[in-house]
Amino acid sequence: MLTVRCELDIDVLALELYELEVTEPRDDFELEVARAVSAARSGALGDIGRARALYRRFGLDPTRVRPSSEALFRRLKKGEPLPRVNSLVDVANAVSVQLQVPIGLYDLDKTRGDELVVRLGAEGESYTGIRKERVNVAGRICVADAEGPCGNPSADSARTMITTDTERAAWIYFLPVTDEEVDRTAELIAVFGRGLVRMAAAPA
Repeated sequence: MLTVRCELDIDVLALELYELEVTEPRDDFELEVARAVSAARSGALGDIGRARALYRRFGLDPTRVRPSSEALFRRLKKGEPLPRVNSLVDVANAVSVQLQVPIGLYDLDKTRGDELVVRLGAEGESYTGIRKERVNVAGRICVADAEGPCGNPSADSARTMITTDTERAAWIYFLPVTDEEVDRTAELIAVFGRGLVRMAAAPA
């Protein structure tokens, strides 16, 4: 069972996804995409200020390095399409933009060690991002396994990225969400990721 330890005084919520069947982007997800686009263009979203406040709390300017949730919102507001990657990542992107909560997704068969840790990156720590060069996480909130950082609220790593081969994954909300929002997440994962969801365990 997935264990997630948070070394910071922040409220993260971690889910373990298992028995997944991740596919290429699905045509029947278009309704959820349309909902996300409509919410972004009408402004009917969660509070953008929460993620910005989280960044500022740790000395990071959210207008220079944006939370992934806001980056998606700004993309849609400009009339650009919601990125379509695969059936699970598409769910995360749609949920993230509507709630305005950054979400991290990590393939648990690619992580190292017995737990994931939410912490501040140490001096010199970085990783190769998805479709990006090195992502610096020194002094920034990050998610790490035994090998080192593998994600943060702005960009996840190529090393633990979700693919159509993914069968187990960690889903981390970097801000608090309601029970209703967790239930909705689980429903979408069941339909489009064909997987089950349980809360990650805290360290004993």
